[in-house]
Amino acid sequence: MSKAVVSALYDSDVFRMACRQFDQAADAINLSESIRDRTKYPRRCLAVSLPVQRDNGAVTVFEGYRVQHNLSTGPCKGGLRFHEHVTLGEVAALAMWMSWKCSLAGLPYGGAKGGVIVNPRDLSAKELEHLSRRYMQEMVNFLGPQQDIAAPDVGTNDQIMAWMMDTYSNHVGHIAPGVVTGKPLSLGGSQGRREATGAGVAYLVGKYLEDMAISIGQSTVAIQGFGNVGSETALALSAMGAKVIAISDYTGAVYNPAGIDIRKALAYLQYAGVLTDFDGGEAISNEQLLELECTVLVPAALERVITKDNAPRLRCRLIAEAANGPTTNEADRIIEQRGDIELIPDVLCNSGGVIVSYFEWLQNLQSFYWGRDEVIAKLHGILDKAKDSVEYQKRKFKFGRRLAALTLGIGRVAEAKQSRGLFP
Repeated sequence: MSKAVVSALYDSDVFRMACRQFDQAADAINLSESIRDRTKYPRRCLAVSLPVQRDNGAVTVFEGYRVQHNLSTGPCKGGLRFHEHVTLGEVAALAMWMSWKCSLAGLPYGGAKGGVIVNPRDLSAKELEHLSRRYMQEMVNFLGPQQDIAAPDVGTNDQIMAWMMDTYSNHVGHIAPGVVTGKPLSLGGSQGRREATGAGVAYLVGKYLEDMAISIGQSTVAIQGFGNVGSETALALSAMGAKVIAISDYTGAVYNPAGIDIRKALAYLQYAGVLTDFDGGEAISNEQLLELECTVLVPAALERVITKDNAPRLRCRLIAEAANGPTTNEADRIIEQRGDIELIPDVLCNSGGVIVSYFEWLQNLQSFYWGRDEVIAKLHGILDKAKDSVEYQKRKFKFGRRLAALTLGIGRVAEAKQSRGLFP
């Protein structure tokens, strides 16, 4: 597939951003022209129509995607998001980042991602089940424990994974828990998987604050996004002694300089569905949250929220990218030029989710299950190794931390492709 065709197929702001990151990293390691495009562009994608009968008898056709970026290092691995603003380009960018993330962590996976254009809050439980099952039915020849393993992402959860696993298992004629991760424990889910991404973010925040000689007990944290990742990050950091002063969801943010009671916020969210009118602090906007004075800023929502416009006004000491692609290329340059903000890049920072998904997949294949303490200990071991490799790369080549992480991930994928050669 030519460059022109690929660019037109996936063209979007977020895919161009991911490509610019790749180009910068490929230039930094002098990646051979003969291997660049093979490493850069997705291997394949699938777009499907998903007709769903609504509770009132009407039929709505939704659009869904799956992009498999890299199949050279193992089966594909990546989440599935249900969101009204999903695009094929966004899914392709997320699949690309998953390739580098898995490679950086040393996991035997290639990157993938999926998405459906839908607001899941507009569907009943029955309609959501029908949509989830239909998506898996359409993808059944492309997904599998040795082909492509899906997982929860924005707008999806363990129940949706359970429906998808059941659909796939009925198709192949036997139970196949390894087709998805992030499942309920009763269906082969792993201890520690639900909190893995947030727990990994918090662990790395603690490690980097230690490197910066900042006591976590004296630190303040602002978290944009209070879904699974943001809320688990908040719980973990609070347990470590940090003061969470701001949280948000898509309806707005809550700010309390004295600290927010995270468990109270979660209880309110479970009751009300949104943070609007939560009485734990002052109502502010998501944009204001990003510019609060704090020790740690955690963007844990969607892509491209830290931009050239707000990057000069950030007042944090450390950015922990719990979301994928939250910082634009222009904002990256501004932050690096400022020199007063450390950054934990997304491909390292939020890799806890895919690491524990890997553990879940292993346990499914072996039908042998681990306790939570073992899972978390193994998670910390892989995160430590990945962090050490990034810091070594950063010092050796005088790279920024994102460039160090990307050059490691991209270099390993390119090496695998080069070693395998071209078939036929």
